[in-house]
Amino acid sequence: MTTTSFSGLQFAMSRSCIPSSQKIADAGAVVLGGKSKIGSWNKLASACHIASVQPFGRGFTSSSIKSVKSVTKAMTESSAQSAVSGLPINLKGKRAFIAGVADDNGYGWAIAKSLAAAGAEILVGTWVPALNIFESSLRRGKFDESRVLPDGSLMEITKVYPLDAVFDNLDDVPEDIKANKRYAGSSKWTVQEVVESVKEDFDSIDILVHSLANGPEVTKPLLETSRKGYLAAISASSYSYVSLLKHFLPILNPGGSSISLTYIASERIIPGHGGGMSSAKAALESDTRVLAFEAGRKRKIRVNTISAGPLRSRAAKAIGFIDMMIDYSSANAPLQKELSAEEVGNTAAFLASPLASAITGTVLYVDNGLNAMGVGVDSPIFKDLDIPKDQH
Repeated sequence: MTTTSFSGLQFAMSRSCIPSSQKIADAGAVVLGGKSKIGSWNKLASACHIASVQPFGRGFTSSSIKSVKSVTKAMTESSAQSAVSGLPINLKGKRAFIAGVADDNGYGWAIAKSLAAAGAEILVGTWVPALNIFESSLRRGKFDESRVLPDGSLMEITKVYPLDAVFDNLDDVPEDIKANKRYAGSSKWTVQEVVESVKEDFDSIDILVHSLANGPEVTKPLLETSRKGYLAAISASSYSYVSLLKHFLPILNPGGSSISLTYIASERIIPGHGGGMSSAKAALESDTRVLAFEAGRKRKIRVNTISAGPLRSRAAKAIGFIDMMIDYSSANAPLQKELSAEEVGNTAAFLASPLASAITGTVLYVDNGLNAMGVGVDSPIFKDLDIPKDQH
């Protein structure tokens, strides 16, 4: 797939075989996301050569299933050389943990697919209350269409971990949460426990992705947001990233990459994006710069965040006006097209790759250029101006 971020780049991949066993992961909330488009993946296929991978159903394991070694077909050296030209994005041998995958139509899923297409092994963390539905959907093949990679094989997720990134350790969990039936049957789902499990299972990772957020009062104006709702948004949407990186840092291989997702409401007024979520994203971007310095000096880890434009997803619908935001972007952005989740996923793959080896502490906009606009050109005020419009 060729995108504004990946023009001229090609993916080269040969999936490694790694044993697996585990539980289930992650949390998705008020992160704007979108479902992958088959057409754009088909375009990517013409620029990619990727080794076959066993279907996800054979590689997926939960806490109740023994480890299963997956079998893949590796490219021969000659075929790999013949397939690669220009600057390849090759993450073969790298392992990624994506926190915030609870369905198949958000940014986390798209990022997982792009990292997998580039050769990375995929681990995910899923919000505990969404765990059973996510696991069941995977087993039943409901996500199979969304799992298709550019070479026609299915994305393989080696392990799924239960995760609630609001809690650092078991001592932080209130009794009512421990007793909640939505958490029954799951264990070791706090940040510290998940990292301990990943270390026990795999020893280390190379890529950490934070793709989760939640604002319980997101539909309320800031002036009507309670202290509890505001702090909850900060905790789930920004401090959760600090916590994840803090705990994963000792097992992140030097030279690795950490990526989060932000939104332009962090720096511009977006009426309706309330409940402290704009504040949480501003904090996330500020933390990205500080974490880039600290993690860079300690472990040579690069820390960046992607400011993505609006996409349709189940999580985005919580805000209530996602369709309007997409229409506004299409009318006013320099590139008059709807943003695809793959474009965000491919940007993450680039940031995780050696091609971005000198990029850290950065907010990278993937929004068709909307962030550069100072006015909405679709306003009737500009009707007499000769403003170019997309002719396609």
